[in-house]
Amino acid sequence: MHCRFQKSKGVDSFRGNWWFWVICTRQARSQTRKSTTASMLAYVLKAMGDDLTAIVGAHVPQFPDGSIFYGGGKNFVLEADEYDGCFLGLSPSVAVVTNLDWEHVDIFEDEDAVKSIFRRFLKQIRVGGHLVICGDSQGARSLLDQIKQDTGLKYSGGVVSNQSSDLWGQGHDYKIITYGFSSFNDWYAESVCPNVQGGSDYILCERGRPLAQISLQIPGVHNVLNSLAVIATVLTLIGDKRQSHESIACLKLPLSKFMGVSRRFDLIGTIYGCHIYDDFAHHPTEVRAVLQAARQRFPNKALIAVFQPHTYSRLVVLKDDFANALSEADQVVVSAVYAARETNDWNINGKDLAASIIGPPSEYIPCLGNVVDKLALQILRDPHPEIVILTLGAGDVTTVGPKLLHELQTRSQDARH
Repeated sequence: MHCRFQKSKGVDSFRGNWWFWVICTRQARSQTRKSTTASMLAYVLKAMGDDLTAIVGAHVPQFPDGSIFYGGGKNFVLEADEYDGCFLGLSPSVAVVTNLDWEHVDIFEDEDAVKSIFRRFLKQIRVGGHLVICGDSQGARSLLDQIKQDTGLKYSGGVVSNQSSDLWGQGHDYKIITYGFSSFNDWYAESVCPNVQGGSDYILCERGRPLAQISLQIPGVHNVLNSLAVIATVLTLIGDKRQSHESIACLKLPLSKFMGVSRRFDLIGTIYGCHIYDDFAHHPTEVRAVLQAARQRFPNKALIAVFQPHTYSRLVVLKDDFANALSEADQVVVSAVYAARETNDWNINGKDLAASIIGPPSEYIPCLGNVVDKLALQILRDPHPEIVILTLGAGDVTTVGPKLLHELQTRSQDARH
């Protein structure tokens, strides 16, 4: 594969086969998010002195150009996914797969279709390359099970030799490294606990050996998994096991300083003791992950989720999963569907989802402006509420938090005059 990459300052072109590609990919449903994993990996490598180039599909406050690092070295970190099959044009030296699930229901007929395109992607890994994969993810694990079934080979920490298998392609050999919370993984986390920064601390282990204490400032166990993917990838790139302890010591500091990406548990503001956050979560597993992260950071506060469903096709297929995920909140407001590229051919709307949520009080308010008004009145009735408001979705629900904060600030100023 040949790729032309242009720098914004002058025009420098590079052939794709010159780069040591590190591709971070997943199906968007996962607990872990590829934007966070890719940006965390690039940030850590840069801090360790790697003059890499990185392209991430989200704004990263700690990247000087927002979503891109420009460098002159051979490492290229790229975020990719399966949405339109574009990742099949890549030939990575290292592929990081954090999960695999059926999310783009308008593109793929079923979960088997998603697995099929991921199997095709794995055929693209270069000879002598590496697959870093979450061994705890049921979807990602299915790829490993498929390897075992079709080749008869062991995959944990081993080498996949594909010379006799049509599934994997002639002559493709690569090593597989697994990570997760379970001790059968090559890299795993033990004794995970919240820390004073609102993130997580844990003990990093490799094949039964505790190696280091890792600290993160970003919340949620899904970010523990993200950091494990980064650690496994960094040590894979270094390659020399004799340097592993030194390398782990070097990456601990940048891991602890990484602040995450925009629209991932973003603090909009705090007023009257009410914390307002915004998050891109638009799939059930992502919704559950961010609510659990909020519960970890604010164990004694009530969680109010404002959710805007993204596309009718996704809602009709995953409505019950969304209802189960949103039941993690203490109160739920569901808005009208953000249609994006679709028309409502399924006769479904946010009201159907709100009615399906069992447990917390749930309300359907189609207009986002009315959502702001309702929440403002609710907060002002109790001017010192112990609550956290989370606006969730991939559409214009992101405007609710700033508008709510402005409304509360305005009313607070009016009350003082």
